[in-house]
Formats: sequence, C-alpha cells, structure tokens
Amino acid sequence: MPVPVPEGVSVDINAGEVTVKGPKGELRRQFNPDMMIEFKEDILTVSRPSDDRVHRSLHGLTRTLLANMVEGVTEGCQRTLDIVGVGYRAEKSGDNLIINVGFSHPVEVKPLPGITLEVVGNRINVSGIDKEVVGEMTARIRAIRPPDAYKGKGIRYSEEIVRLKPGKAGKAIGRG
Repeated sequence: MPVPVPEGVSVDINAGEVTVKGPKGELRRQFNPDMMIEFKEDILTVSRPSDDRVHRSLHGLTRTLLANMVEGVTEGCQRTLDIVGVGYRAEKSGDNLIINVGFSHPVEVKPLPGITLEVVGNRINVSGIDKEVVGEMTARIRAIRPPDAYKGKGIRYSEEIVRLKPGKAGKAIGRG
C-alpha cells in the first residue's frame, strides 16, 4: 500500500536511511537494507525481495513506520491520559510535570526530547512529531499509577476502558 506524501514534505532516501522533513520538523530513521523504498511523484512505496516470513513482516513494519513519519512531520502525534481519583492531580512546573496520585510524595516527570506535555484539568496531553516517542512517554506516565482493578483509580489512556472486578462477597452474604 503506497504512502501518499503531502505538499511541503520532502523525503530523502540514502542507503537505507530515510529522512522526512515537513512543517513540524524532521525525522530520520534507519531501515533494513533488504527493504526497497522508492519515492516517486509524491508517493512512497515499499517492496520486498521475496515472500519469506521475515521479509513479509519487515514489509508491513517499514510501510507503517514511514506512514507514521509522514504523519508526524505534517500533523504531529498526540495521546491523552486521564487522571481518575479523589485528590489525584497533575500540574506543570516549567517543562516538567508534577503528579500527585496518592503517594507520600509528588512524582516529577521530565519529558523526553521532542515531547510537549500539557495539563488541562485532570487530563494530560502528550504531543510530539515522533509517534514512537509519544507512545513511550505516555506509557511511562501511566506506569506511575496504572488503573486499579477494583475502584478504577489511577492514570489511564483516555480511550481505555477499565473493567472493574467485583469486591469481596463474603460479608454481603452474612458470613464472617
């Protein structure tokens, strides 16, 4: 499946290294030398030398990584985290993020290079041009206090659905 490249985006392919420059910035990535990447008439195409299992998997990966690079330099990437819990909150301190999520101390999070953190109420917006780095940053923030399985408290992705477990049933029946 070809990757369309919009106007204002330049692609440079040099010995397995692809550089994509756009209005938001520049991304550079080294790809497997077996994959043949071509850029003609504003379309990026990836082809594989054979139908081996390894080449088939590399083909899809290479195509997706190129599409993410083009999307990142044109529109950017963004993920949103929700903070759920009484007294749980986050605030900005310069570029860093201070998170209070029920520990005896506030947790300070330093953003990775190229990442912008923004706090709106109980939401944290993580944005940047590299989709992989944005995902890594959101995973690190979520790992501070993942959602609890019983009450649902914690830090979760905004699209994440937390299934709550039922609590103990012993006392409700009358045992004990």
